[in-house]
Amino acid sequence: MALSLGEKIQKHRKEKGYSLDKLAELTESSKSYLWELENPRPGKKAVKPSAEKMTQIAKALSVTTDYLLDDKAEPDEEVVKEAFFRDYSQLEPEDKQRIKEMVELWGKKK
Repeated sequence: MALSLGEKIQKHRKEKGYSLDKLAELTESSKSYLWELENPRPGKKAVKPSAEKMTQIAKALSVTTDYLLDDKAEPDEEVVKEAFFRDYSQLEPEDKQRIKEMVELWGKKK
């Protein structure tokens, strides 16, 4: 079943155990703004987040902006991989090296 933007935000926020306050803190948003995103009211103009705000929300929820914006998209392994790579690409070189070393060690266990 396809979910709306608000439903996706709420679903992933709850899966992560985040309150609206926590997600607001992580995304530099207000609690009321996020509530409006999660609970659009019929007849009222829908809140449309900026690209920057969508990126912050997607990052905090470990998903991609494409997934959040596509009404037909379902969370799948590709979404998780893209979100991980986005986070990985922002790491310091030393941290990337440590992760590389861990992956190599795990591969040797086979």
